[in-house]
Amino acid sequence: MKLEGTSAIITGGASGLGAATAEALNDVGVKVALWDLNAEKGEALAKDLGGIFCSVDVSSEDSVTEALAKSVAAHGTPSILINCAGIATGEKTIGKNGPHRLESFKKVLDVNLVGSFNCIRLVSAEMEKNDPQDDGERGVIVNTASVAAFEGQIGQAAYGASKAGVAGMTLPVARDLMNIGIRVNTIAPGIFWTPMMAGMDQKVQDALAAMVPFPKRLGRPDEYASLALEICRNTMINGAVFRLDGAIRMQPR
Repeated sequence: MKLEGTSAIITGGASGLGAATAEALNDVGVKVALWDLNAEKGEALAKDLGGIFCSVDVSSEDSVTEALAKSVAAHGTPSILINCAGIATGEKTIGKNGPHRLESFKKVLDVNLVGSFNCIRLVSAEMEKNDPQDDGERGVIVNTASVAAFEGQIGQAAYGASKAGVAGMTLPVARDLMNIGIRVNTIAPGIFWTPMMAGMDQKVQDALAAMVPFPKRLGRPDEYASLALEICRNTMINGAVFRLDGAIRMQPR
């Protein structure tokens, strides 16, 4: 895909992996719309990038529909969707306080899995209106899973299930959208430095970094962004899930 002059929507775009990807897209001439619930950070970054910010609950059809209309009005029909919005919870199936709360399990799936699909279905319907580029391409979608999709740790039943769902729907959705020229891929990051990680004690961060075979450090958001851009550029990449993890295989705890 030729990126310059196109427009992109990045969910979870106010910080972390989403913000780094928005910055990288902006650097190559893509107009960016940041969808997030953190208005303070989102509006500040959008201003810096000359983009727009939309306050969005990705699990809500009305919220996504409203944000999509605002994004199209500002930048035209999007060619790129990067799904980075997500939440995590740590809760055992049976813990000190009894069974895993069903409400919290549903919430994680609602945001991470249902939210990703909600954005895919609504944004891809808009992407279909694009004039095709080379090979008939009209758009590209990059989802975010996690290595927890494959090696979920203790307390990650909800998170692991949600991310496994994101990985599992990648190929079927790519097949669904192949005839309208929209590609779908997923990145499954390992342990990355994000605002969530910044709140942890330095000893915890160091211990996590030591778990990575090579390089022995936390992943950087710009490394996620680099892969996302290559997926956008390379039209032959479709229906795939990429581990971006320094060869880590997560242990039970």
